[in-house]
Amino acid sequence: MISTAPSVPSTLPLPPVRLRLAPHGALPRRIDGMWWPYSRDLLTQLPKLLAALPSAWGDITGVTVDATAWSAAPGRMVVANQVVRLHKAPASPHAPDRVVLLSPGLGRWDLQVIPPEATKEAAALLTATALDDGRPGAGGEDRPPAPTAAAGPRGQVGPAGRGTRAPRW
Repeated sequence: MISTAPSVPSTLPLPPVRLRLAPHGALPRRIDGMWWPYSRDLLTQLPKLLAALPSAWGDITGVTVDATAWSAAPGRMVVANQVVRLHKAPASPHAPDRVVLLSPGLGRWDLQVIPPEATKEAAALLTATALDDGRPGAGGEDRPPAPTAAAGPRGQVGPAGRGTRAPRW
């Protein structure tokens, strides 16, 4: 039997990516930014994160996550027609939950993950602490990571093969 019920397109916008990147500076940083996903479902959250990254970071082809913190995921997935290899590693006792992003020829970026269940106040404190490493002008602001990019309609990507870009701060 075929349903003849009319399909109703969703008019609700997808939630913005909660991502705060550290200001660009001459000195290397231990954390390049903060990411506050809405859940621990890597297959849902990772494509949104990758679409929100600055184009200067290039195509991310490798992602390493804390094995105990994320839901099951395959060893690779396709994001915006790009194969991304997923690696799950044991959490380091010296590093909080992080996502490590690799782009061939361009570098590595480490994002600290704020637990999805964190309150706005806890997210603000984690952000301020992680992004303020004592350097003048490097401090985080006393607020949670601001949304930096809104996810567009499903399947829509920008000219570089990714979704909407946002400024680094």
